[in-house]
Amino acid sequence: MANKASQDFRDKLAGNNIAEALQMALSEAIELKIVTWVSDSDVPNSQSTIEDAAPSSIMRTRINIVDGDIETEIGSKFLSDGPYAELKDFHMQQVGEGRTIIRQNLESLKDLFGILINVARASQQQKLQGSNQPHSLPPSS
Repeated sequence: MANKASQDFRDKLAGNNIAEALQMALSEAIELKIVTWVSDSDVPNSQSTIEDAAPSSIMRTRINIVDGDIETEIGSKFLSDGPYAELKDFHMQQVGEGRTIIRQNLESLKDLFGILINVARASQQQKLQGSNQPHSLPPSS
């Protein structure tokens, strides 16, 4: 899904739809979801996608940078007496890396805003300079 969003973003920039690209970037930057789950793919007719996974086999963390909320759901198989307890540390490491990704994304957005502001100012200055140029009358016949 993130790959498609990145390609859509690039397509909008290539099509000079900067406002739409920026809106897309902001909507994607607001929330980060980190999911760790265990698939029982060796068992016939068992879960094969995250949508099919039992809640006990999933750990999810959602970080919302606008509200400052962090929500973590830990399935029972990841608790200290569960068969996947060692994966809890892995998931929390991913959450830590997610925070770093968010900081980097925010810096990138800040840089993008700066570029857009400079482009808008340059465009405005060109318009103002163009309107101050003397207009010559067409030659009389």
